[in-house]
Amino acid sequence: MCGIAGIFGSEEASNLVYLCLYALQHRGQEGAGITSYDGKRLKIIKDFGLVSEVFSERKKFNYLRGEIAIGHVRYSTHGESSFINIQPLTFSYKNYHIAISHNGNLINLKSLKRELEDRGAIFQTTSDTEFIVHLMAQSKGDIIEERLINALRKVEGAYSLLIMVNDKLIAVRDKYGFRPLCMGKLGNAVVFASETCALDLIGAEYERDVNPGEMIIVDKSGLRSIQFEEPRPHYCIFEYVYFSRPDSRIFGEYVDKTRRKLGKNLAIESPVDDADIVFSIPDSSNTTALGYAQKANLQYEIGLIRNHYVGRTFIHPQQMIRDFSVKVKFNPIGGVIKGKKVVIVDDSIVRGTTLRKLVNLIKKEEPKEIHIRIGSPPIRYPCYYGMDFPSQNELIAYKRSISEIKEYLDVDSLEYLSVEGLLKSMSLPPEQFCTACFTGKYIEPIREYKRSKEEI
Repeated sequence: MCGIAGIFGSEEASNLVYLCLYALQHRGQEGAGITSYDGKRLKIIKDFGLVSEVFSERKKFNYLRGEIAIGHVRYSTHGESSFINIQPLTFSYKNYHIAISHNGNLINLKSLKRELEDRGAIFQTTSDTEFIVHLMAQSKGDIIEERLINALRKVEGAYSLLIMVNDKLIAVRDKYGFRPLCMGKLGNAVVFASETCALDLIGAEYERDVNPGEMIIVDKSGLRSIQFEEPRPHYCIFEYVYFSRPDSRIFGEYVDKTRRKLGKNLAIESPVDDADIVFSIPDSSNTTALGYAQKANLQYEIGLIRNHYVGRTFIHPQQMIRDFSVKVKFNPIGGVIKGKKVVIVDDSIVRGTTLRKLVNLIKKEEPKEIHIRIGSPPIRYPCYYGMDFPSQNELIAYKRSISEIKEYLDVDSLEYLSVEGLLKSMSLPPEQFCTACFTGKYIEPIREYKRSKEEI
């Protein structure tokens, strides 16, 4: 649940990365950072807050000189919420100046930490990203790429990485391709970003995705690719359901197009007879609701106004702030809702607390009936690969049946999209997606991962 971006070969590298991070702000709002290389040393600026807050002064870009830069927007899924864990992380090793940005989650950290500490490693952060650098430093290889490959073969889990090593920019993706990562061109510059919406903002042309199990190295001699592991695509299907921006293309398909299919299949599976209107809980379910309304031949309305100056409630790390944000973030439109039999489309239900508060707000506008339709199956299992799903006991669908969730929300009906309907909405074969949060079928055995943000 982070966003990464990198530029090689532009005098405006840090400025362009800054703009890319703006486009990726939805992927993390806890902290932001940019690191550049000026030919001699790394320059870094990072802090808590939104991109616009961290980089509010023009003079910061005068400091971040160089033709190579990488950036990161963070939401913590592993490692405590502290300044030392804000990325990019930077290190010095022998003659190498190293900066790294990571989107994903590693799952075999306990055994790795014992191994590394026995060899003398001293950890500076509580982030899983630091493990990659220690493994790289202790690996064998004549060049840094060989060391990095040997290091990555020891880790398990999800990683899309951007790494600066002196005057090289390296992009890497795990063999499953859990998290998106694309490559583009802007004139003679090479651009990497978590989503294509970042390329669009700076006017870069999309070239292709970084393939699962691929490493791309860009330096003064050009661009080369190493397929260091056999690809076994298992893309995170929740990127389509909720997390990615609708104007992005990930895993070979536009998010908006896929979400409309989710809505249409939801309407086929779970119609509401004689409903008056359909509206979404903005913004991630907007196009899913449009698809539902089109297939059901119902009027699509704007029933909730969202305050866009409040962060996404789902990814805020403190439950107290999450609860407060519900009232600050949404306001129902009474003239649209009053006396109507309404169908409300949402992308998912995790804890259920946000949706319950929203239902209570909507009820004050006196609708005739409230029918909830969810554009994904019930989330019954935690995610260990980079989504901040809580422990299983906190997931409402683990503790309750659908009928019990309906009673908890106090609505007239509640239906979810089936796993079959979800997979039918995808443009790739079902076996190329990870659906573990819905089905419990994890790609790798989860042997030692502790679902905690505390230090291991």
